[in-house]
Amino acid sequence: PVSATIVMPLNAPLVKKRAVESYGATIVEVANTNEAREEEADRIVETTGAVFIHPSEDPRVIAGQGTTSLELVEQVRELAGKELDAVIIPVGGGGLASGNIIALRGLLGQKVKIILAEPSKLDDAKRSFEAGCLLKHSPDNNLESVADGLKTTLGENTWPIVRDLVDTIFTVSEEEILRATK
Repeated sequence: PVSATIVMPLNAPLVKKRAVESYGATIVEVANTNEAREEEADRIVETTGAVFIHPSEDPRVIAGQGTTSLELVEQVRELAGKELDAVIIPVGGGGLASGNIIALRGLLGQKVKIILAEPSKLDDAKRSFEAGCLLKHSPDNNLESVADGLKTTLGENTWPIVRDLVDTIFTVSEEEILRATK
């Protein structure tokens, strides 16, 4: 078996921690910042010789995430006999979004409207899209959101995909997220 060490913020939901442990991985907890996670991952690689696999920037991860839309398009065609008009995808680090954007553009071209959504408290993708350049979270952003999986930011591999292939990005409030997840 392959061993895995997962660096997670201290305030990650218990259900996520339990899931990671159930797969046999070791969890290393750090402060609730992207910088803390990156620093700890770098330390682990340096001290153990482990191979780092970025959860959203690794091209293999991005490609794997795209299979979601391959299945979605296939099922819509099979069950409804139609093509998708629009798809809304959550965005944080951009791995899930980028893989699905590539798959959707490859399968449906410009016929499908690709829309990304992110919490208004974690709006780096929307701000980057509007500015036309990659932006990070504001230094004073404490990354507090119920959408804990979206606290990361776009990077050098995911940003160009979002910038060039997405139609629009919108944000949602914490209240809207909570209402939608009931």
